[in-house]
Amino acid sequence: ETLFLSEYAEGSGNNKYLEIYNNTGETVDLSEYAYPNVSNAPSTVGEYEYWNTFDEGATIAPGDVYVIAHPSSDSTILAQADETHSYLSNGDDGYALAMGTEDNHVYIDWVGDFNGDPGSSWSVCTDGDTQDNTLVRNCDVMMGSDWSVSSSEESCEWTVLPNNTWDNLGF
Repeated sequence: ETLFLSEYAEGSGNNKYLEIYNNTGETVDLSEYAYPNVSNAPSTVGEYEYWNTFDEGATIAPGDVYVIAHPSSDSTILAQADETHSYLSNGDDGYALAMGTEDNHVYIDWVGDFNGDPGSSWSVCTDGDTQDNTLVRNCDVMMGSDWSVSSSEESCEWTVLPNNTWDNLGF
């Protein structure tokens, strides 16, 4: 049991967010985690470009979610946000959820990857993609996985919802 990405949105304008679910029985201190990313094509394939740490004192209660939203998102999104981050994806920027420090970490979940520019988006479960859509993790998912696993047709872990669908945000 661990943390994992439970929702991702790349909506119109700056309506973007990442939601992280705490699937443990304990409150988790997010100082032991980060959400590194690449912007389009990484300088070094397979490596993050930006090491993003959570706000000071950030925690997630057991069974709760933590929302990182663009600061110019719709007020509906901002009402659920625990912190803001100005550089969320336009659909082609890979994000990971990492446990550990910048010098010593493991990746525990992904939206996209760090393996190069996917074009305008990554395909998701053959139903959609990471651009102009909301992705919600399926209810039977209990932990994160590599993007190649969670987004494949055979082992699909996401439901792709239309642009600006935020009904599931916050839980």
